[in-house]
Amino acid sequence: MCPSGRNLRPTASSSAIASDFRPAFEILDTDRDGKISRDDLRAFYTGIYGRDGEDDVIGAMMTVADTNKDGFVEYEEFERVVTGEERRALGCGAMEDVFKVMDKDGDGMLSHHDLKSFMSLAGFSASDEEINAMIKFGGGDQNGGVSFDGLLRILALDNSVAI
Repeated sequence: MCPSGRNLRPTASSSAIASDFRPAFEILDTDRDGKISRDDLRAFYTGIYGRDGEDDVIGAMMTVADTNKDGFVEYEEFERVVTGEERRALGCGAMEDVFKVMDKDGDGMLSHHDLKSFMSLAGFSASDEEINAMIKFGGGDQNGGVSFDGLLRILALDNSVAI
């Protein structure tokens, strides 16, 4: 469970993880039409970097995620990339990209500032105490921050970590 009280891992009583990654999906679905398009990804990159994302990077993301080849990434396709076979085959590539976006200074660690900034950008309010709890939960420390593996723990994507 996250410090916010949200559980990112399915419980015994839940049959699917469907709502757990919905906020991340909605961040990328900039026009709020229920699917992620190339234009949505461009708008996301513009919001993060102040410029459009590279067409080849966006194209690669779409190729990996758009399994039904309709030109859009629906939630189920997104979920498969984040949690399913595609994620394992890519070595967590999609999550590594998210980590790189969050890691503003590129030092390979998510600092308190990195996490707080990204949570704010994603539309989640998080207190300093909640951010500190996330870092601790991810196995990091307040000075160094949390690694990529720690981020996976926070998101409960690292199945070797018992919650």
